[in-house]
Amino acid sequence: MSAQKRPVVGISVGDLNGIGIELIIKTFTDSRIMDFCTPVVFASNKAINFYRKLMPEANLNTNVIKDISKTTPKQLNILNVWEEEVEIKPGEMDNTGGKYGVISLQAAVQALKDKTIDALVTAPLHKYTMQGSEFNFTGHTPYLKQTFNADEVLMLMTAENMKVALLTEHLAIGDVAKNITKEQIIKKINLLKASLKKDFGIDRPRIAILGLNPHAGDEGLVGREEKDIIRPAVLEAKKNDCIVMGPYPADAFFARGSHEKFDAVLAMYHDQGLIPFKSLAVGEGTNFTAGLPVIRTSPDHGTAFDIAGKNKADESSFRSAVFAAIDIFDTRMGYAELRKNPLRKISAHVVANAVDEKIEE
Repeated sequence: MSAQKRPVVGISVGDLNGIGIELIIKTFTDSRIMDFCTPVVFASNKAINFYRKLMPEANLNTNVIKDISKTTPKQLNILNVWEEEVEIKPGEMDNTGGKYGVISLQAAVQALKDKTIDALVTAPLHKYTMQGSEFNFTGHTPYLKQTFNADEVLMLMTAENMKVALLTEHLAIGDVAKNITKEQIIKKINLLKASLKKDFGIDRPRIAILGLNPHAGDEGLVGREEKDIIRPAVLEAKKNDCIVMGPYPADAFFARGSHEKFDAVLAMYHDQGLIPFKSLAVGEGTNFTAGLPVIRTSPDHGTAFDIAGKNKADESSFRSAVFAAIDIFDTRMGYAELRKNPLRKISAHVVANAVDEKIEE
């Protein structure tokens, strides 16, 4: 990690009846993670203690605060954002659990806006219980997009051996095709390219684009989206100094291990990207929201109401999300310094262009 700064990582607790707080406790019981960041949980000490009692083996060193300026390193800082007693019912899907999960999220996002935290890791919320009169979003991503006035955002799943981005996210299958346009594909490609450079330090990212239809349309025999929309978008993106290939048939692409030849893959819809990612990813997956001016990561799973409160949740993906936030912060800091030095930037560009990279389609 960069010696410039140990980032302050904010954490929202997700649905109170889900596994979010259990994941947080298990992650930060290993105090070595405090060597890399100063964590701040936006919640209530009472809610944290409720789950601590269900996990007697957890040895958690905490610092309860009411002012974020009072955070201390080497401890899990708990910022009380509500004081009232809240009935927690692990495993139950009710509006209370979602309501306070949203309160936690809103407080953490405000801290991001105020720049009192450097990154945000969000524990899972449930799309149904999070709905309310003051919060009408289908998930974290659209809320963050609106809050930070982002022109476009991208759901990017990352693991040790692959990165998979989604053109469309939480849409019914029947609505996917009509939401695929040349303009949208180009926007997502450019956003993905920029994120791979800025957030992951990849100078000349190689991006693969998947087709929508079986066999990538078979030259229009089983769908024309590839010929009429996707391929023209790929050709247009190539004009913008982008190493992008496709569209590829999705099944053969992953079955042949072709994803390992690229820095990232752009899938057309949710399950097309998420099924192979969750099946083939090495290590624990992390969800990163590319395109925001701030850093937000999350684990690659949901609230898991079926095991909530049973001390069965695996914190691996949540821990990976914390480290991903730290790494992206560090990379962005380095990227910002690079941009400040025009000579260094030009030198890097010359070296990159001296490499003859060719990828067989």
